[in-house]
Parts: sequence; C-alpha cells; structure tokens
Amino acid sequence: MNAVVAAVGIMLVLSLCRIHVVVALIIGAVAGGLISGLSLDATIAAFNNGLGGGATVALSYATLGAFAVAIGKSGLAHALADKALAMVGRQESAGNGGGRAIKFVMIGLLLAIAISSQNILPIHIAFIPLVVPPLLYVMAKLKLDRRLVACVLTFGLITPYMFLPIGFGSIYLHEILLAKVETNGVAVDGLNVMHAMALPALGMLIGLLVAVFFSYRKDRTYDLAPIERAERVDIAYNKWTLIMALVAILVAFVVQLTLDSMILGALAGFVLFNLSGVVKWKEADDLFTEGMKMLAMIGFIMIAASGFAEVMRETGDIKTLVESSVGAIGDNQALAALLMLVVGLLITMGIGSSFSTIPIIAAIYVPLAVQLGFSPLAIVALVGTAGALGDAGSPASDSTLGPTAGLNADGQHNHIWDTVVPTFLHYNLPLLVFGWIAAMVL
Repeated sequence: MNAVVAAVGIMLVLSLCRIHVVVALIIGAVAGGLISGLSLDATIAAFNNGLGGGATVALSYATLGAFAVAIGKSGLAHALADKALAMVGRQESAGNGGGRAIKFVMIGLLLAIAISSQNILPIHIAFIPLVVPPLLYVMAKLKLDRRLVACVLTFGLITPYMFLPIGFGSIYLHEILLAKVETNGVAVDGLNVMHAMALPALGMLIGLLVAVFFSYRKDRTYDLAPIERAERVDIAYNKWTLIMALVAILVAFVVQLTLDSMILGALAGFVLFNLSGVVKWKEADDLFTEGMKMLAMIGFIMIAASGFAEVMRETGDIKTLVESSVGAIGDNQALAALLMLVVGLLITMGIGSSFSTIPIIAAIYVPLAVQLGFSPLAIVALVGTAGALGDAGSPASDSTLGPTAGLNADGQHNHIWDTVVPTFLHYNLPLLVFGWIAAMVL
C-alpha cells in the first residue's frame, strides 16, 4: 500500500474516533514511515526535522493570540455582543419572529470578518477566539447551529485566498501557484488567475449556500449555563478603549504589511494597548501568557503537521502516488483531471496546508497536463484546485482548527464532528466537481 495513502487514512480514522489530532498525526506519520520501508529511527528523525517548519506559524499564532486577548480586554468584541443581545431582546419582547433576520445578520457579519481576515486585515484565524466566544451566548439564544457558523468561517478563510489575489490570496495565487506553474514549463504571462479559479470558487459558494439554507437551517439547542461560566464575564469598556482597539488594529495592519511579519504586527498592537493604558502594565504579562495559551493548541497541531509532512516527503511515496495515478490515465483528459484532484485532496488533508501542497504536486502535474493537451488556464485551475482541496475538512488545517477554537470555548462544539466533517462535505465535494469542470472547459 502507498505509504501516503495509509498514513493519511490512519490519521483520519483516528481523528474520527476522537483521538487527539496531535496523537493521530504522530501515529499516522510513524505508520507511514514504517510502511514505506523507513526504519523507526529514520522516521522519527524525519519527523523531528520537519517540526521546525511549523515553528514560525506557531509563534505567529501565539503572538496573534496575545493581541486578540488585548483587543478582548478593550471590550470591542463584548460591545458587539451586547448590541446583538439587545437586538435579540427587542425581538423577543416584540414577539414578531425577527430572530431569523438577526441570524442572517450575524452570519453575514461573521462572513465579512472572515473574508477581511485574508486581505483587508490579514490576521487569518486570530480574529476567531476574539470575536466568536462573546457571541456564543447570542448564538445560543438564537438557537443558531454552530456547524453552520463553522462552515461560514471556513468559507471565509479559504475562498478569498483561492480567488482574490490580495493579501494571502496574492501569496497563494501569484507567489506560489503561478510561480510554480511557470517554473515547470508553462508560460503564465497574461493569464487571468481569477478567471482560472472562478469556477472552483463558485463551487465553494454553492457549498456555503447549501449549508445556510438546507443543511443547518433548523434550530439547535445549546446549554446556556457553561456559556455563562466561560464567557459572560463583565468587561468594562468605553469610547476610549474602543477607539484604541481600532487604532491598535490599524497599527498592527500597517506594521504587518510594511515588515511582512504577523509576529511584529501583533506585538506592535499589543504594545500600543500597554502604552494607551487599556492593558495595565501589571496585567500585561498575564494577558500575554493567556493569549499564547489560547492559540497554543493550534500551534502545536501545525508543528506536528509539519513533522507529518516531512515524513511523507521522506518516504518518496508522494511522487509514487502521483506517478501511479498517471499510469492509469493514458490519454484520458477527464480521468486525468479527476485523479489529480483526488491526489491533491489526499495530500492536503494529510499535511493541512494548501500553500505547502502546490510545490509538491506542480512538478509532476504541470508536465503531465501539458502532455495531455490542457490549456495554460486549465492547468492553473487544476493545480490551484488540487492544492485548495482538503484545506476544508482536514483535522490539521488552521481553517478548521480556528473555527473550533472559538466555537468550543464552552465545550459544546466537537472539532471532528462539528467542524471537520461538515466542512469536508460542504466544500471538498463541490470543489472537486467544479475544479474538474474548470479543467475540462477552460
């Protein structure tokens, strides 16, 4: 059996059985290494060598977590939650059934923030532990299904980078996708990358609409008591603290864009909170530690995923997997597109990063696609979709870990069954279909 398929399969099965993702990644990596013929020592060495690849991401999330806690201290998120709660109260007293309208307002707000986190304010998932936990009480009062919220957040974290060439999208589409396609022999001058990725993005949108209007439209009841214990803590806020929160966000944004460092941007915002008095000097150390703890689990999972990815590369079976798929293709364009997308799905689900998948697959996919007669636009769509497939629905992806970090603040949202499985079904399946269509018609 191919070691990559076996390792990813073992990791997914263990995760579905509610084994912690870090444990599942380690066991899957060891099993994959041994199946490929690597010794236990070589497997462990490869895993250890890969751990450093996730360190920068982990430190970024830790500092962003501290910045998020500082913003929470300003009361910005609680001010938003209080406004929403007041709206719910007015609707309840009026008795006119306006709760559904408030649900859609909240869904639209969270979607807009998630999309903005990829480009306008590129802090990625750091906004979720800041914004979502204070809203859990309102969501519970509205009986809003958190699986729907997970799908909304994941859509906002993935679709912008795979379609809009701004922020993280500029990195994914220009610096990685187009660059790797060109490196492997296809001229990309004059190609409209948004045109290439429009159909796959449409598939993501259809998945979102299905989740909103069909799958999770019904009410779901949550226990209010643990939410009150976890998050309904009184935080004093006023006009000054709210203004400083907005200024700190702007400063963090400017520093991040100027220096190309999420770590320094978050630190700049946190220091400004200290200087403005929103965060007291004597509280700064405890708040920073609290923020680092908040996203520490995500950081450890990303580190473990980097180790897993390094073992998969060391086995050499990623290339074998792709080449064995090529052997079954012949001259069949339709089958080639489908198999390439499925292999991309497997690889991304294992390593948890679309950005890391494209460099792995482009070296083999691009020459093969040229040989089979795919157009340059179709090749960009094929490779870009193959990379994005599996970001939603991967237990080790920050696009699923982030929503869980916010929605499970009171212990009522399971990572695998309430985030991973719903996002896999609603996004990977339509993305697979529309990515295949794009490859065939462009």
